[in-house]
Amino acid sequence: MIRSWSTWPLRVRLVVTMTVLFAAVLGAIGVASAALLHENLMANLNNQVQDTFMRAAGPGGKDHFMVGPGLAQDAVGVVLDQNGTAQMNGRSDYVTRTLTAGQIAALAAVPADGAFHDITVPGLGAYRALSDPAQGPGSPADSRVVVALPEAHVGETVSELIVTEAVLGVAGVILVGFVGFGLIRVSLRPLDRVAATAARISMLPLHEGEVGRLNRVPAQDTDPRTESGLVGASLNRMIDHVSAALEARHASETRVRQFVADASHELRTPLASIKGYAELTRRSRESVPPDAAYALGRVESEATRMTALVEDLLLLARLDAGRPLEREPVDLAPLVVDAVRDAHAAVPDHRWEVRLPEDAAAEVVGDENRLRQVLVNLLANAGKHTPAGTTVTASLTCEDRWAVLAVADDGPGIPQELLPTVFERFARGDGSRSRKAGSTGLGLAIVAAVVASHGGQVWVTSEPGETVFTVRLPLETSALPAVAVAATS
Repeated sequence: MIRSWSTWPLRVRLVVTMTVLFAAVLGAIGVASAALLHENLMANLNNQVQDTFMRAAGPGGKDHFMVGPGLAQDAVGVVLDQNGTAQMNGRSDYVTRTLTAGQIAALAAVPADGAFHDITVPGLGAYRALSDPAQGPGSPADSRVVVALPEAHVGETVSELIVTEAVLGVAGVILVGFVGFGLIRVSLRPLDRVAATAARISMLPLHEGEVGRLNRVPAQDTDPRTESGLVGASLNRMIDHVSAALEARHASETRVRQFVADASHELRTPLASIKGYAELTRRSRESVPPDAAYALGRVESEATRMTALVEDLLLLARLDAGRPLEREPVDLAPLVVDAVRDAHAAVPDHRWEVRLPEDAAAEVVGDENRLRQVLVNLLANAGKHTPAGTTVTASLTCEDRWAVLAVADDGPGIPQELLPTVFERFARGDGSRSRKAGSTGLGLAIVAAVVASHGGQVWVTSEPGETVFTVRLPLETSALPAVAVAATS
């Protein structure tokens, strides 16, 4: 498929444009020079025909007609009068040759108007002819002279010029193309360096963490007197603004993380105290009114839920801050079995199934407790958000250098509008942010953060009757880089 002109690289368009313009100029010059040469040659030929006519029509009579030195080798002429014709083939050596009847007829057909005419003489080719009454003394009144000179040398000379110009023109166009490409390539190097700087910045993970100092366009490529310099200077100004915004964002995120971590840490003690006092009061030997007992039970329950929320927030704050996790070999198969057993005990009205590899060890390097939490959160999510009788299957496979964990259920599925944000913090499927199921909205966010910190991927696919959360972790022998968390439908 032919690409449109606008999609061609700039250097190619410049070279093509320059080459085409150069070829057009050369063509115009060639046509003009060929036309001018032809006109000059024809003017010279007309002069020669005129001189030959003056000699032929002058004194000398038929005996010396069209012979003698100074005549063109192939000049021809005839004298026409009432006594017949005298025709000779002009020669500079005083030797004459008789013309054929067809050649005489062609010459006799030239009008006697004193103008130049192009004719074709049989057997001789194209000629330039002139006919007028004889002017010599004693010439009959009704006689006229016709002379003609060949045009072959005019055409040959013009053809040679055209061939020469064509050869030199093609060579010149090729040379200009190569030289122009080199010059344009050198001229566009500053723009290439600007583009390379922008490309390096585009590959940086600007969406999270501390970005650091961004690359800038070198000062030599920011001269405002040139087009590439204007682009480079504008890009540097944009980089300065982006750097300032990223620094401000990072500082803000750092303060928020620190605040969340400090607040979570500080809340752990009072929450533990509230829970302890509520439990102590509820277990007192003194009778407690039913309303007070119910209130104390709710206080204890909410304190437990708030403690879990605080612990989750503290974990996320530590992961966001890049706290190092434990790095040791972890066999995923026992973790899957234990997590499914715990889920079955917590939600007995669901069907729980396990599928493990038979002959392949799925061992990764990471933090066993955090990986266990990934499985627990995924299974708990399936148990909380699907109706009783749903089948939940936890499977473990090995693909290439990856361990693949999958938690699938045959429940009603996740709403399509929620899929892109399912791994975000406090993401909920209802607008009221109901807490009837006891969810904090942080479980899947913790899954995504833990998997990313282990250099893996997590995503979800969902439709009614089949929802699958998939986790890929690099096996112990793999050294694959970390990739961003993604959610797909």
